[in-house]
Amino acid sequence: MRTHFIAIGGSAMHNLALALHNKGYQVTGSDDAIFEPSKSRLEKKGILPEQLGWFPEKITKQLDELVC
Repeated sequence: MRTHFIAIGGSAMHNLALALHNKGYQVTGSDDAIFEPSKSRLEKKGILPEQLGWFPEKITKQLDELVC
């Protein structure tokens, strides 16, 4: 499953993203700011966004789920 999180750095959102990633989902996300401990936890799992910001082009028909 391909899941994209809008505001992946939030306290609840990053925990849900990590849980789905641990279940084998392909997780991506975006956010305008990501602080600790979310930042290091997402980075450790390889799902920290490469750039900060909002990227509408990441919302595609190839996604199975969009979480916002």
